[in-house]
Amino acid sequence: MMPSAIRMRDVEMNFSGGRDGSAYLALRGVQLDVRDGEFFCLLGPSGCGKTSLLNLIAGFVTPTAGRVDIRGHAVTKPDKDRGVVFQSDRALFDWLTVEENVSFGPRMRGLAGTNWRGVVDDMLRLVGLWDHRSKLPRELSGGMKQRVQIARVLANSPDILLMDEPFAALDAYTRGVMQKEVTRIWDASRRTVVFVTHDIAEAIWLADRIGIMTRGPGSRIREIFEVDLPRPRERMTAGFIDLFNRLSEAIDAEAGHAQHQEATQ
Repeated sequence: MMPSAIRMRDVEMNFSGGRDGSAYLALRGVQLDVRDGEFFCLLGPSGCGKTSLLNLIAGFVTPTAGRVDIRGHAVTKPDKDRGVVFQSDRALFDWLTVEENVSFGPRMRGLAGTNWRGVVDDMLRLVGLWDHRSKLPRELSGGMKQRVQIARVLANSPDILLMDEPFAALDAYTRGVMQKEVTRIWDASRRTVVFVTHDIAEAIWLADRIGIMTRGPGSRIREIFEVDLPRPRERMTAGFIDLFNRLSEAIDAEAGHAQHQEATQ
């Protein structure tokens, strides 16, 4: 078995500060191991705690209880070993060119010009933006902006890439293109990836394994599915359709369980 890059044990996350002073239990009893170099997708409906879980791995927040480890070390804050690609392209600096956006991290880390230029050039070629390096974000399509985000994160050489529904705002065609692009980039870099989505087909296309999250409050990972399909994947194959149906049934069963709990409370 591959060693774990990320390990979560008995993780609980409470959010307080409601108008009535109440707390909301977002996550409870989360157990998770993400293997080194794998592409892991978190799948579930909106509001099930996927982003909260990702923020814990990123170190943006700390758990109320339990422990989050990266390669055996407790996560207590953000670190350069983890890079985050957000859903919104507002993370880009509008006044900087593509090249300047991608080079921002290496330059802030104090890399000499000859060193960061080589890194940035490699990342721009990897994501297919070399010919667009002098453009500003406003001159780019939505898919190209997301590729800039990915290149900017990879330029900092993180071991782990965290992606929070990065293609949610894209049209269906561009989304499909970006799914192929991120698979190609992952295959070339072999970073450990945790990718949040609510799209079943997207998860199957991208992932080595898929974790199904329960509905909140007190969300956890209900079940993990292995995606034993060859790459590149074809959506209309029997294996793809069978896994799609099994994932749909698992999510529907969870929704029915949540509705039953609400009705009996």
